[in-house]
Amino acid sequence: MELWFMSGIANMTYKEVVMIGLACLFLFLAIRKGYEPYLLIPIAFGILLVNLPLAGLMDPPLDGDPGGLLYYLFQGTDLGIYPPLIFLCLGASTDFGPLLANPKTLLLGGAAQFGIFVAFLGALTLGMTPEEAASIGIIGGADGPTAIYLTTRLAGHILPIIALAAYSYMALVPIIQPPIMRFLTTEEERRVPMKQLRPVTKGERILFPIVTTLFVSLLVPSATALIGMLMLGNLIRESGQVPKLTETLQNAMMYIVTILLGVTVGAKATGELFLSATTLKIIVMGLIAFAIGTAVGVLMGKLMYKLSGGKINPLIGAAGVSAVPMAARVVQKEGIKYNPSNYLLMHAMGPNVAGVIGSAVAAGVLLSYFS
Repeated sequence: MELWFMSGIANMTYKEVVMIGLACLFLFLAIRKGYEPYLLIPIAFGILLVNLPLAGLMDPPLDGDPGGLLYYLFQGTDLGIYPPLIFLCLGASTDFGPLLANPKTLLLGGAAQFGIFVAFLGALTLGMTPEEAASIGIIGGADGPTAIYLTTRLAGHILPIIALAAYSYMALVPIIQPPIMRFLTTEEERRVPMKQLRPVTKGERILFPIVTTLFVSLLVPSATALIGMLMLGNLIRESGQVPKLTETLQNAMMYIVTILLGVTVGAKATGELFLSATTLKIIVMGLIAFAIGTAVGVLMGKLMYKLSGGKINPLIGAAGVSAVPMAARVVQKEGIKYNPSNYLLMHAMGPNVAGVIGSAVAAGVLLSYFS
């Protein structure tokens, strides 16, 4: 009888049963359907682990008990260490050449961040605190690490919902974006071919991360952690002097930090947090933010199409969100449907990588006001 009363089964509540079922659903979506498996698998397993009764993996040290394993690993998330490290690895994997070859696409990356601030205002009207509203709004940037970084600083109590919403919408880019793109553009606009991008010199590639770090950090100091790490990773890549470092950042370190980030974010997802009206508000507002970001990016693309005399395909505006490279691939897929000889991928990568910078700057602006 003692063994039974000390077992997890005897101590399980209905909320833990629901959360374990939710974790299994996320594992199914990641493994069977391929929805963001690199992050969704560790997040889902973190949810599973933290909702096992009496396991104590997130328990803090108390009265001689050293505390749980995930409690210590979570400090890297709670202290804002893992997201900048993800940006370091992302910088080493990112080619800013398309942006440098056509700097006008920076406007598309900036326009797509509009959804962040619309969702922020919407969340305020629903009764959220400014800190919670800022964390919800950043989902519109479709940048998981940025969303996690901002939320840990402003509203850590809703971190798991924000993380799952951000990465879920990133995984659903091929489903959410195409209807918006088709609704806002004409068939003639979708057929517009774009000229091949000019070659970018090595000097430009090396100067870009240095100049960007100085400019953004002096303008928005709160964005320095994310932008600085992103640009350091890119400088390591473009310098060509340390190929082993570049390879390590692109592969081993990226995967290590991703699994630590995912498991610890999932480990904060308890039934008390998820089974509430707040969760539904966050999911709905996050979707609105992402949809508006896509729409405004496309509308900016239409404006540039008009101003350029029909030389810019407005579809590339949808890539202004930070989902790299999924959003650019969606643009390529949509464009080729209407003009089989039209290759928009590299043109879309310009606003796509600009969106990464834009979301980090937006996060810095929100941090400077509400941290």
